[in-house]
Amino acid sequence: MLVTALALSLAACGDGKPVVEAPRPVLVAQPSGAINAVSAYAGEVRAREESPLSFRVAGKLIERKVDVGAHVAAGQVLAVLDPGDLDAQARAAQAQYAAAEAEYARARADQVRFAQLSKDQLVSRSAQDAQDAAAKAAQGQLNSARANLEVAKNQSAYTQLRAPSAGVIASRNAEAGQVVAAGQQVFALAADGAREIAFAVPEGAIATFKPGQEVLIELWSQAGKRWPGRVREVSPAADPASRTYAARVTVDAPDGTLELGQSARIYQADTAASGLSVPLAAVQRTGNGTAVFVADIGSGIVKLKPIVVGPYGQERVPVIKGLGANDWVVTAGGHLLRDGQKVVAVDRENHPVGK
Repeated sequence: MLVTALALSLAACGDGKPVVEAPRPVLVAQPSGAINAVSAYAGEVRAREESPLSFRVAGKLIERKVDVGAHVAAGQVLAVLDPGDLDAQARAAQAQYAAAEAEYARARADQVRFAQLSKDQLVSRSAQDAQDAAAKAAQGQLNSARANLEVAKNQSAYTQLRAPSAGVIASRNAEAGQVVAAGQQVFALAADGAREIAFAVPEGAIATFKPGQEVLIELWSQAGKRWPGRVREVSPAADPASRTYAARVTVDAPDGTLELGQSARIYQADTAASGLSVPLAAVQRTGNGTAVFVADIGSGIVKLKPIVVGPYGQERVPVIKGLGANDWVVTAGGHLLRDGQKVVAVDRENHPVGK
């Protein structure tokens, strides 16, 4: 049986006629409008001005007067350090200033007296000069003591942490009883006023965001309702951990619409797109980038056509360059085709195209 079958096979292959490959049926469609040429990014409502608050001196935190979420007025005391040591230093500086003031008064009186005696030629000129120098030195000591007293008073006043402006306490980083260093963040204050959206831009999309660019904003709590926005700033450096770029968007929305911490989406229209889009399945990866198979309806041959695409959507990809509105694009099974292959183009209704 095997010998007979092999003989028949050899006879069939040896008749001198080339084996003709049957055209492969392929599903094709023309590009549609790039309605999905929009990129969406997750963001969060933040205050335009956010201030980390810290003490200017080190000490033990003895009282925390506000909690997270509290609204505070400008100048309101938020927390207090133990003032004991700094108050003692201020009293010492006050005593030193009083002593310097008394010494200067004595030296100045001696200077006036020696000036009169010198005028009456009762003391030598050198004695007068020595007294003038002593008065000048006493004045210098007084100025130094006055400056030290001002510093000591300031240091004592710095034991109270006050709000620089009206706003909401966004976070707390210290508790009563804790020893904090100068400059260590104790609170974060979200100042009253403008609200904006903070979000992260991936490395691959950073070139598409510029300050002043128009976008659309949608709150997750108000799905379907969008407000115009504008990119205010984009960080010039990527975050070393996430490799994303921090960006801020101002929103043209009525007062009270945006609440701190709300989740939002930033929609960016792809202004560079040609107005055409193709299904995700139509896009082929090549060594030089992206391409699609385009069927020539007249000859029935497919050609691999390089294209430039925009940000990928969920179902479609906007085409920036390389495709015409009248091209018939293979929308499925492209990975099974080769450039120049003979095909039969059919539409979604399984009807031959162009017949």
